[in-house]
Amino acid sequence: MNPFTEVNPFEPELVAGRKRAKQLCEQLNALRADQTKARKPIYQQLFGQVSSAYIEPSFFCDYGSNIFLGEKFYANHNCVILDCAEVRIGDRVMFGPNVQIYATTHPLDPVERASGKEFCAAVTIGDDCWIGGGAIIFAGVTIGKGSVIGAGSVVTKDIPEGVVAAGNPCKVIKTINSQQVE
Repeated sequence: MNPFTEVNPFEPELVAGRKRAKQLCEQLNALRADQTKARKPIYQQLFGQVSSAYIEPSFFCDYGSNIFLGEKFYANHNCVILDCAEVRIGDRVMFGPNVQIYATTHPLDPVERASGKEFCAAVTIGDDCWIGGGAIIFAGVTIGKGSVIGAGSVVTKDIPEGVVAAGNPCKVIKTINSQQVE
């Protein structure tokens, strides 16, 4: 089963959605560090779902409306989420700096790619995950509850719950024993 959906990014409603998101991201990124209360209304306008989150500047996304954030989400500086498809992030998830999520991709064939079409597939990150700085998560990937993704990893395939995974491509390194603190 192919999880990808073909979209035409030049459809007027998609162009308008990206414009709206860019304006809201610009407002969010312009806030001073001490303006924490001013962030919440922008989050509410930008995201499909959000209750308690803190996102360091600078943050960028394509639409925002396809991003669903769980409780106590935190993203460090320079987070990019290309949310052509839904991006669902669980409760108590933390992102290091420069984390990027790409729920979109383009055709491999140059003629098809030149047509402007793109493909998208949902990304899901379970509760209590920690995504290390500089990690890139590709379209169609699910990261299981409680997992840790090492800094600089390129996540091209699903990662099960309760593991440490790292590398390019990202692979499981070990299982996390929640009873043991290292």
